[in-house]
Amino acid sequence: MTAPTAAAPPGEESFSEHGVQRRLGGWALKILIAIALAFSTYQLVVATFHPLSSIATRSLHVGFLLTLTFILYPFAKHGKRLTKVGAGDTALALLAFALSTYHWLFEVELIERSGDPNTMDLVVGTAIVVLVFEAARRILGMALPVVSGLFLAFGLFGQYLPETIAHRGYGYDQIVSQLALGTEGILGIPTLVSATYIFLFILFGAFLEHAGMIRLFNALALGLVGQAQGGPAKVAVISSGMMGTISGSGVANVLTVGQFTIPLMKRFGYTSVFAGAVEATASMGGQIMPPVMGAVAFIMAETLNLPYAEIVKAAVIPAVLYYFTAFWMVHLEAGRLKLMGLPKDQCPNPLKALKESWYLVLPLAALVWMLFHGFTPMFAGMTGLALTAILILGAAIAARMSSTAFRYVFWLATGLTASLFIKFGITPILALIAALVAISFSVKGGRQTLHNMRQALVDGAKQALPVGVACAIVGVIIGVLTLTGAASSFAGFILKVGEHSLFLSLFLTMIVCLILGMGIPTIPNYIITSSIAAPALLKLGVPLLVSHMFVFYFGIMADLTPPVALAAFAAASIAKDSPMKIGFKATQIAIAGFVVPYMAVYTPALMLQGDAGWGAVAYIVFKALLAICLWGAAAVGYLRASINVFERIFAAAAAFMLVAAIPLTDEIGFAMSAAFVSWHFWRTRRPASADFSG
Repeated sequence: MTAPTAAAPPGEESFSEHGVQRRLGGWALKILIAIALAFSTYQLVVATFHPLSSIATRSLHVGFLLTLTFILYPFAKHGKRLTKVGAGDTALALLAFALSTYHWLFEVELIERSGDPNTMDLVVGTAIVVLVFEAARRILGMALPVVSGLFLAFGLFGQYLPETIAHRGYGYDQIVSQLALGTEGILGIPTLVSATYIFLFILFGAFLEHAGMIRLFNALALGLVGQAQGGPAKVAVISSGMMGTISGSGVANVLTVGQFTIPLMKRFGYTSVFAGAVEATASMGGQIMPPVMGAVAFIMAETLNLPYAEIVKAAVIPAVLYYFTAFWMVHLEAGRLKLMGLPKDQCPNPLKALKESWYLVLPLAALVWMLFHGFTPMFAGMTGLALTAILILGAAIAARMSSTAFRYVFWLATGLTASLFIKFGITPILALIAALVAISFSVKGGRQTLHNMRQALVDGAKQALPVGVACAIVGVIIGVLTLTGAASSFAGFILKVGEHSLFLSLFLTMIVCLILGMGIPTIPNYIITSSIAAPALLKLGVPLLVSHMFVFYFGIMADLTPPVALAAFAAASIAKDSPMKIGFKATQIAIAGFVVPYMAVYTPALMLQGDAGWGAVAYIVFKALLAICLWGAAAVGYLRASINVFERIFAAAAAFMLVAAIPLTDEIGFAMSAAFVSWHFWRTRRPASADFSG
C-alpha cells in the first residue's frame, strides 16, 4: 500500500477503489498521520485491555472513521480541495469526533431514556446519520448511499406505499433511535466487528506488507511456476492467492500485486485484456481465501453465532476450486498461444527466498493455528500482530549482530516470549516489544525499521476507512429492516418461487447479489443480501451456513461482472485496456465462482456441511474438478490441441451434466467426459491432426 507520505504529483490521479484521496503535505499531512496513529493506538488498546463498554467502543470507532475520512477525502474530486483541507471539512472532522463521544459521556442517560429520546438525542442522532451518509459518498461513491437512502425513505414514508409492501408507520424519533442511538443501526453488529476483528486483521496485513511479504510471495510464485508454460500468468494466480490470505480487499490486491504481474504477462505474450482479467480474477479470489476472507468471515461468524473455524472450514474447498479454475484457464490459454515460461535466470530460488524471509511466515502460521484451536479471532489477531512486530524488530536487530550464536539465542528468546503470550497474556509481549524498540534506537538502521512500523500503523488506519464506513452506513439498512420487518416480504417472494423451483430462487438471489454489487463493496453487499435472501433460502432447506456463503460468493463475483466491475477497472488502469473487455474475460476465467455455490447448495458436502463422510466429499470434489477442466477446454477452445465448435459444445454439456443435481446426470456426465477425453487424445496423437479443427 502507498504510504501517506508518497504524494502523487499535482494533477496526476490513478484508479482508486474508494474515491480520490487528497495529496497533503506540511502540517496537514502531519496532523493526518497523528490522527491515524491515534486511531490505530486506540484500536490496539481496545483489543488488548477492553477499557470501554461495547457501545462506547463502537461510537468512538465511527468517530475516528469519519474524522479521517473528512480530512483525507475531499467533497469533490477536482480543484484545490485535492491539495488542502478546507475550513468546512476541518469543521466536519471535529464535529464528527465530538459527536462520537456522546454515547460514551451520556451512556447511562441514553439507557435510562431508551425509546424516549430528548431533543438533544435527536439532534445528535440526526447529525450522525447525515455525517455517515456524507462520508460514505466521499469514500465509496453514490451507489451504497443511494441504496441506504432508499431504505431510510422506506422507514420514514413506507406507510404510504401499497398495502402489500407498506408498514404501519414509525415516528421520526423511533427512526433516529433505531439508527443512531442504540445498537440496531449504525452502531450495530457490522460496526462492532469492524471495531474489533476487522481492524486488527487489516493492521496485521499492513504490517506484513511493510515487512516485505509481497516480495516474498512474488519470489515464491516465480520460483515455483515461473519457468512453466505460461509462467508469468501462473505467477499472478499464485502470488495473488497468497496475498489474499492477508488482505481484506480484492481491488487492493490488483493495485499492489498487479503492478508486478500485469506488465510481466504482457511482456511474455499475453494480451492486455487477458493479463488484466487474470489478475482481477486471482485478486478477487482472495476474498474467499482463508484465513481473512476479506473480513466477511468475522461478520458471518458473529451473525450466525458460529465458531470462526466453521466459517473457514466451509470456505476451504470452494477457494481451492476457484484458484484451480484460474490456474487451469491460464494453462490452457498459454498452450493455445504457445507461450513459454520465464528464463531460468529470471526465476529466484524459492528455498533461498524462504531462507531470507522465513520469519514472515510465522505470524500467518501462528494465526491459522490459533484460529483452528479454539482461540478467539481477536486474540489470534492480536497474537499475529504482536508476533509480526517482534519479528520485524528482531530481524532488523539480529541482521546486524556479528555473533551467529547470539542470533540463535535471540530468536529462541523471541519464540519463548511469544509462547508465553498465549499462556500468560499481554505483559511479556509488551515488555519484549518495548525492549526491542529501545534497542532499535541504538542499532544502525533501527530507526528506519521503526519508521516502517509507524507507516504500517498509519496505512492500517487508512485501509480500515472504506470497510469501517461501509459497515456503518449499511447499519441504516439493517436498522430499517429490523424495525419494519420488510425483509420478510422479499423472503416470502423467494419462498413462493421456491415452491416450484429451488433453482429459480437461487438464480433470483444471485441476480440480486450481482445488481447490489454494482459499486457496493463485498461486506455491505453480503450484509444486505444475507439479511433479505439468506433466511428464505434457509426455509427452502438450504443449510444455514451454505445459504450465507451463497450470497457472499455472488457479492464477490459482482466485482468481476460488468458493467460495474471494480476489480476489472483497477486492472484496466495498469493493463491500459478496456475495463469492459477485461470484465467479460474475467467472468469467463472465474466460471467456477458462478458454479460452485450452486453445487454446494445441492451437495453441501462441498462445504464440509452435513453428515457426509470423506468419501462423499472426495466424490463431489472430483466431479467439480472434472467439470472445471471441461468448462475450461470449452471456453478456451484448447486442451492438448485446438478443439472445434462441436467439441466445445459437447465438453460444456458434459460439464453441465456433472453439476446438475438430477437423477442419472452424474452417470451421463461421466460417460460424456470419458467419450470427449478419449476422442480428443486419440485425435491429437495422429501427426496429421495438428491443424485439424479451429
